[in-house]
Amino acid sequence: MDGVHDLGGKEGFGPIDRAGEDEAYHTEADARAYALCVSMRAERAYPVDWFRHVRENIDPVDYLTRPYFDQWLQTAVAMAIDAGDLSMVEVATGKSDSLARTPVPMSPADVRAMLTTPANFEREVAESPAFAVGDRVGTASHGHPGHTRLPAYARAATGEIVAHRGAHLMPDDGARGIHRPEHLYTVAFARGDLFPEAAGSPDRIHLDLWESYLARA
Repeated sequence: MDGVHDLGGKEGFGPIDRAGEDEAYHTEADARAYALCVSMRAERAYPVDWFRHVRENIDPVDYLTRPYFDQWLQTAVAMAIDAGDLSMVEVATGKSDSLARTPVPMSPADVRAMLTTPANFEREVAESPAFAVGDRVGTASHGHPGHTRLPAYARAATGEIVAHRGAHLMPDDGARGIHRPEHLYTVAFARGDLFPEAAGSPDRIHLDLWESYLARA
């Protein structure tokens, strides 16, 4: 989806405010919103790509003016309503209309354990990888309706495969409820190739990109 959410490389938004960047959260409300979104995974398998797609459908003005974790909370509520876990009345009143449906709350220790327990998200795939480390590849020149993990600033660019990460669920399909694994690569781009004002810079930008985003250069 080529919407306002894809802010990477966009101009006109001013410098990033780095005040308090060492703080885990700016407010207690941020921490509670994050904990609520994470603990929802224990009740229902909300796919992360569906979460991202729902968040990207927030009204543009609302998206650009709403605090980050407030966006998360708005997204979580919308997903819960869509899944039938909440009703609009419950959201408006703050009261459950069915105690029988109310799950046992996760403890802080359970949330921390879920976040810190290592997980392997690789999937089996029949096809062999189309690219190898060292290959030069080009990225797709445009996006498509719906969710994508290919940022606008990296479209129609040429980079080098620096790692093959195995096969992982394709996020564009995952946002539509289709669970299809595809080979994933780390691709390095010269910073100046993505951002002309950085021409001549020795820096490289690394992105994890799925195979269907790429073609041999």
